[in-house]
Amino acid sequence: MSRRLKIALIYPNIGRKEHSMFLDGAKMEPLGLAVLAGLTPKDIELVMFDDRLEQIPYDAGFDLAAISVQIFTARRSYEISEEFRKRGVPVALGGVHVTLVPEEAEQYADTLILGDAEHSWPVLIEDLKKGTLQKRYMCRPSEHPQNGVLPRREIFKNKRYLPISLMQFSRGCPNKCSFCASSVYFDKHHYTREISGVVEEIKAQKRKLIFFTDDNIVADKEAAKELFKALIPLKIRWVSQASMDMLEDEELMKLLVKSGCLGNVIGFESIASGGISNMQKSTNAHFVSDGYKYAIKELRRYGQQTWAAFTLGHDSDTAESIKQTCRFALDNKFTFAAFNILNPYPGTELYKKLEAENRLLYDGKWWLHPQYRFNYASFMPKNMSPEELTELSFWCRRMWSSSASIIKRAFEPQTNMRTPYRFFTYLAYNPLFRREVYNKQGILFGYGEGEKS
Repeated sequence: MSRRLKIALIYPNIGRKEHSMFLDGAKMEPLGLAVLAGLTPKDIELVMFDDRLEQIPYDAGFDLAAISVQIFTARRSYEISEEFRKRGVPVALGGVHVTLVPEEAEQYADTLILGDAEHSWPVLIEDLKKGTLQKRYMCRPSEHPQNGVLPRREIFKNKRYLPISLMQFSRGCPNKCSFCASSVYFDKHHYTREISGVVEEIKAQKRKLIFFTDDNIVADKEAAKELFKALIPLKIRWVSQASMDMLEDEELMKLLVKSGCLGNVIGFESIASGGISNMQKSTNAHFVSDGYKYAIKELRRYGQQTWAAFTLGHDSDTAESIKQTCRFALDNKFTFAAFNILNPYPGTELYKKLEAENRLLYDGKWWLHPQYRFNYASFMPKNMSPEELTELSFWCRRMWSSSASIIKRAFEPQTNMRTPYRFFTYLAYNPLFRREVYNKQGILFGYGEGEKS
């Protein structure tokens, strides 16, 4: 009788502080690896290791290591790959970053999974059994992704994740924001799952709090309405990411609220019309003209605890406009907010523009450069120095997450104080995210020379 194949699924850490590994205090389940596990035949021995939580046992006799690569974990992913390959273990790399830069990734792997893995992973497994791994596996887009596949959430057992289950209804987004890697990865397309599969997945797990990790859950408004109708009898609470133009459809919003939506991450990005136009954020164009007053009023009317996301460093941004953006967020008492430095992702229009203008720093590959640090500017801004942009963005995050800000925002009556549950959610997560502001700032990517403990 032949030995069972043994595969390690790896979720890498970002990197390290000066003298120790970074410990992420807001860890969520890596959904993609659970879906990959769901695609894996039961005759395969499967073990998942989360590099943020535990040591990786490189010498445990694996037949394959499959590593999920994001741009912020690329350097660390390649280090992990090297450790496995030194021991003769073949490595498969997959994820958005790998698909965007396959020529880079193939230097660190025995095989690449390009695109989503539904169609290619079973083929790879069969090739592994036969000892005939190909260099690349291309996965064609599926109109209904994850069809008939339930994530194997048992791989998360005894790991310390936040008490929220991650799922997807859709993938991709049809919009054309110039800085968005997702629009490149999915070629500006949007794909939705069969709603019956989503309902089955919710019923197959125990939690009543769900995070739909969609790029834009309302991109297909009619499909979203059908989803929300199906969620109503399940009596769950959920959050996701959504575009602001959902507010143009009253029926959609009423169903969204009735289905248990607490709020969404919404890309405000900029409070200036010129900035929105330059980044091609078409979903915001109608709402930015009045300073988002109508949008914010409507979001409050529907009781949405909004996570307002802003990107800082566009060519229209100045030091003063960035400070104004922070004051805007504070004045409007959003439940959460993110002040992200604009990052040029490879393959995006933004990256190509900055490359043509010779404005990229760190040799154009900030995600691999040994001197780059998390939340630092990776290009030359138009109206300030990179150092000024880095400091201004960190200033915004400090102001937003200050104790005074958390207390002041807590008492927004239409959102954070709408119900005791919402108030508890606010109080539970804001201090957690405050700690992350300081924990993540300036992290070096990867572990450097050797494994750090």
